[in-house]
Amino acid sequence: MGKIVLHNMMTVNGAFESPNPETWLELDNDSSNDSLDQLVLADALLMGRPVYEGLAAVWPMLGEDPAMGHLAGRINAMPKFVASRKLSGPLDWNASLIEGELEDAIPALKEGFRGNLVITGCGSFAHTLTRLGLVDEFWFWLQPHIWAEGPRILDGVGPVRLKLVSATPYRSGVVWLRYRPEAA
Repeated sequence: MGKIVLHNMMTVNGAFESPNPETWLELDNDSSNDSLDQLVLADALLMGRPVYEGLAAVWPMLGEDPAMGHLAGRINAMPKFVASRKLSGPLDWNASLIEGELEDAIPALKEGFRGNLVITGCGSFAHTLTRLGLVDEFWFWLQPHIWAEGPRILDGVGPVRLKLVSATPYRSGVVWLRYRPEAA
């Protein structure tokens, strides 16, 4: 059975999106490579419509970039499952719409996969899966910055008690935190 993993970078104060990512993302070789390796090892990506539309506009072209070719090739080839009430299929970029209600469709999807189904983005789709108790692990790449603006990760979701599985610090100050929800 597959495992749903929410995988996201954020600042110390929980900002996960900013108009200028260079101001808070530490793109050192160690943590960046490990973070990207997690995406490459995913069996599929899960995302909401806004993330799908944004990534599908960029990633297919990255396959032509020699520096991104291997990574882009893997990301472009893997299946992607998109939650949307506005889109209709078929979708581009090796993507399929998630059919039906999420509380039924996501457990069925997990049954069909071994390995990680990685949630990209942390908008309403990730919030909904967290509220429904469908996220098996949370992988946070904590950046050593405080950002005054931007949405906060999982703001308004909870309470969800998490158990720390592991913490991996990097020379840059980035810390990879892995959590699992504790049983109620």
